[in-house]
Amino acid sequence: MRNVSILGGSGYAGGELLRLLLGHSQVFIKQVTSRQFAEQPITLVHPNLRKLTDLKFVHPDNLDVCDILFVALPNTQSMGKMQELQKKANKIIDLGADFRLVNAETFKDWYKIEHTAKDLIGKFVYGLAELHREEIKKARFVACGGCEATVSILALYPLIKHNLLEKNIIIDAKMSSSQAGMSVSLSSHHPERSGAVRSYMPTGHRHTAEIEQELGFGKTKLDVAISATALDMVRGLLVTIHTTPKKSITEKDIWKAYRETYKDEPFIRIVKEQQGLYRYPEPKILQGTNYCDIGFAIDQRSNRLVVIAAIDNLVKGTAGQAVQAMNLMYGFDETEGLKFSGLHPI
Repeated sequence: MRNVSILGGSGYAGGELLRLLLGHSQVFIKQVTSRQFAEQPITLVHPNLRKLTDLKFVHPDNLDVCDILFVALPNTQSMGKMQELQKKANKIIDLGADFRLVNAETFKDWYKIEHTAKDLIGKFVYGLAELHREEIKKARFVACGGCEATVSILALYPLIKHNLLEKNIIIDAKMSSSQAGMSVSLSSHHPERSGAVRSYMPTGHRHTAEIEQELGFGKTKLDVAISATALDMVRGLLVTIHTTPKKSITEKDIWKAYRETYKDEPFIRIVKEQQGLYRYPEPKILQGTNYCDIGFAIDQRSNRLVVIAAIDNLVKGTAGQAVQAMNLMYGFDETEGLKFSGLHPI
């Protein structure tokens, strides 16, 4: 039994971590921190956890030593604290963006801020088990991927690995409101958000850097472009990826690449049906699950390959990815705490 704590437990990611860890047979939740809600019951902020826990939030200054620490702070906040946090835990999993990129200049370019813990850059393993399982098993530090980067990397990885694509990749990402976190803004105001299909970042999405980093293992530099659109849904993320397959690539080649790469992966499902409503991935039925569903279609006329992939941004895109990494780091069953199948209808 391992003692786990969460630094920054009052946000949506912290709430999902709590939900998953409360159902985990191998861990004991020691502390959950919040400045705003210190000494208040956790269920005040996370009402879905009523009767599952009687824990109260503690102030971050009162964080004790634990076996593993999940850091669920807003982007750019953990790097200034990481030197001290190393004294608090044997292993650390950061859910924020601070240590995902392995180059300080790349981080500054995309986040417009100087990295303040450059000596730790490169010491964090990127948290996708499907790409870095063996490294995660040996790691002390893990940095979970961004939700949009996660689903895009998983969708593209087998195709890049098997050298099936030309270098141009266009990602059309449909985002839910929970991806913006709990901070209130005009864009999250109900009259402005309700019913909206809002293109909020047609170019320059920060997760481009993660995708290029994690998939740039070939000889040709990837040319990745992301357009992000906000939809009127609370959870879920759908990417529709447009790319060009190399000449003579067939549907059979695409199937083979996915099957060979993901045949033993517990949380990857290839979804390409001939009939029914759910012929391709749909984020609605993934709510609360750690699955990534991937499908594809080839347009012979335009020589275009369209890849469709979906996740729950708060689970496989954040908290579930973190728990999966923890399971690997401690030799637990990789699926422990992550077996929820989702609901239908919902």
